[in-house]
Amino acid sequence: MADTEAPAGSHIAEGHADGERTVRLSGRMTIRFIDPVSRRLRELESDPEPLTVDLADIERIDTAGAWVLYRTRMAREAAGLSFRLTGASDKAEELIDQICSHTRPTKIRPDLTPPFIRTLEKLGGWIVFAATTFGGFLSFLGLTLVTLGRVLIGRRALRWRAVTNQYEAVGVASLGIIGLMSFLVGIVVAQQGAVQLRQFGADVFVINLVGRITFRELGVLMTAIMVAGRSGSAFAAQIGSMKLAEEVDAMRTIGMPPIEVLVIPRLLAAVFAMPLLAFYGSILGIVGGMLLTWVSLGIPPATFIQRIQEVVPITDVWVGLIKAPVFGLVIAVTGCFQGMQVRGNAEEVGLRTTAAVVQAIFLVIVLDAFFAVFFSAIGWN
Repeated sequence: MADTEAPAGSHIAEGHADGERTVRLSGRMTIRFIDPVSRRLRELESDPEPLTVDLADIERIDTAGAWVLYRTRMAREAAGLSFRLTGASDKAEELIDQICSHTRPTKIRPDLTPPFIRTLEKLGGWIVFAATTFGGFLSFLGLTLVTLGRVLIGRRALRWRAVTNQYEAVGVASLGIIGLMSFLVGIVVAQQGAVQLRQFGADVFVINLVGRITFRELGVLMTAIMVAGRSGSAFAAQIGSMKLAEEVDAMRTIGMPPIEVLVIPRLLAAVFAMPLLAFYGSILGIVGGMLLTWVSLGIPPATFIQRIQEVVPITDVWVGLIKAPVFGLVIAVTGCFQGMQVRGNAEEVGLRTTAAVVQAIFLVIVLDAFFAVFFSAIGWN
């Protein structure tokens, strides 16, 4: 019998006798030293000579060593070749038996689903998620309105201090960004209108365009989008953080309904602040348009103001003011609803905050389309 390899920790000796190959292993058959043994036994998996592996001199064997022996035996038996294991200690035999008993076929990669089926699965998941979310939102909206009704008829106390604080956060603190955005949008609308109307010699109608579209649509819509991004996200993040800190559960425990304490003040603040913010944004948009027409078209501010009083019906102002509190209600309820849905960890707060903004803007645009059709139907064109 001659040595074929002698790495540190393991030893392989091979010999031939009576047409049979014998491999004598000694040392440690552990994961650290098993590589040369594994490579040699894999070479012998297809050797036609009967193979005997002697483990009498093995000092230690782990699951990696036992698996290599099992792999060699299975490969030779599958090829119809002889394999015999001798000299194994009781512990080695027990370990090899456990490896054999727990071996089962495993898929390295899952079966590929056809693209059409995967698309259907995703579509179905989105539909179920959208239906579940919409149902939960309607349920939350109904509970909020019932609680608001109880507060308004005096059966529950209204927390004025909380309403005032939220009103300051929603309304007063956002005057700067809403005013700047509305002013710039007014400039853009006037500039684009002037470019198009100048081709037909109708520059003066820029005032009609700026006045009507600002009071009727852009003023309230831009304000609602800004409030959704600024205050709706804040509502979701604040309530979501309180959910993670178990403050909401603590409120329920001491008899303070979260809807009454957390949602109603934010809802009232948004509903009361939105009409004022929308009117303020509309005025700043008009100022932006007036400035552009003065600089670009040479129309004096006095003429612009006189003209806008003549061409903008009062119903356009009412349309914006009627839509504003509805948009505020939707933004507040959406933000609070998403905050109440937070579960698990801080990452969920970020996801729910993003969802609050996206859903609030989506609902605002849907409602704006509904209002456009409704006001046209009643003659407020």
